[in-house]
Amino acid sequence: MAKLLLNLRHVSDDEAADVRAFLEANAIAFYETQPSRWGISNGGIWVEDNGQIAEAKRLMADYQKQRQARVRAEREQAVRDGSAETFADIVREQPLRVLLTLLAIVFLLALVALPVWLLHH
Repeated sequence: MAKLLLNLRHVSDDEAADVRAFLEANAIAFYETQPSRWGISNGGIWVEDNGQIAEAKRLMADYQKQRQARVRAEREQAVRDGSAETFADIVREQPLRVLLTLLAIVFLLALVALPVWLLHH
């Protein structure tokens, strides 16, 4: 029976391609399911043979360690050279989104505080 190796929810295309590549390079049989039409499932990468799942998980753990180190180094370099995205950059690029998000936060806080306010008045 096949085992899920990677749920593709919030997985970038390059990461999924890397996983496919290391599975193919190590001759691990796998298949991929596509996202559902209504967004219930986001698809996944499945290892076909239960005998290969331990090796696939070991390779996945090694890959994730390497990717984490690389991405952290890239982020640190971006912070050092000033090219990292900041909150101010987001406000400049998407002011409406930031404003609507802040309004939603204020609305939800008010909604949570409403019962307390009503009980005291």
